[in-house]
Order: sequence, then structure tokens, then C-alpha cells
Amino acid sequence: MSEHHQEINLLAEEFESCRQILLALGDENRQHLILEMMRMGECGGVRIGAITEKTNLSRPAVSHHIQILKAAGLLKMRREGTKNYYYFDADAEAMDRLIAMLTHAKEIMEQLPDRSGNDD
Repeated sequence: MSEHHQEINLLAEEFESCRQILLALGDENRQHLILEMMRMGECGGVRIGAITEKTNLSRPAVSHHIQILKAAGLLKMRREGTKNYYYFDADAEAMDRLIAMLTHAKEIMEQLPDRSGNDD
């Protein structure tokens, strides 16, 4: 197996290990939800109701998307009495894997010859 083929296989394994976070970030509704949470600027966290007010999503839909983001290691939750507050606190290991995979992909692309067919 060539060194190039080994690199591609390693990249595929890295990509596989990042699938959960990529799926979480890849959804347009979750991207909108993340942006709205950022714009709210509440470092201590926000409640589902506040997020729902800022989006065109139903409360159950927001809850669903929050759980996916939480499972992917992008959000955490703290409880105050009966109130839940969601905040960004990404799993450092998951983020490191994602950054390493993207860096590796970029390195591989930089080594490949031009395949566009343009002779310019």
C-alpha cells in the first residue's frame, strides 16, 4: 500500500471519529440555534424558552437539537433548582480530533497535484 493511500486511510479513520460533532454542526437548524445562543451573550447559559423565542423552532425541536449538541460534546447544562441552563463548553478532546482531522485533510490536499483539468 502506498504512503499516499495509507494517509487517506488514516484520514478516513479520523473523519469517522469526528462524525458525531460534524453531524451536530452540519444541521442548519443547529447552526442557527448556536448563532442565536452566541448572540444572546449569556456566558452563564440560556434556557430552552429563551432559545425558542429567538428561533422559528418549536420548544420540542429546540430541546431535540440541544440534546444532539450536548451529546456531541458542544454544550453542557447546569441546573439551578428546576431550571436548566445550556452553555458552550466543548469537549476539548472532540475539538482536538476535529482540528487534527481538518489539518490532516488540508495537508493531504496541499500535496496532491492539480486535478481540475485547467492548464492555467
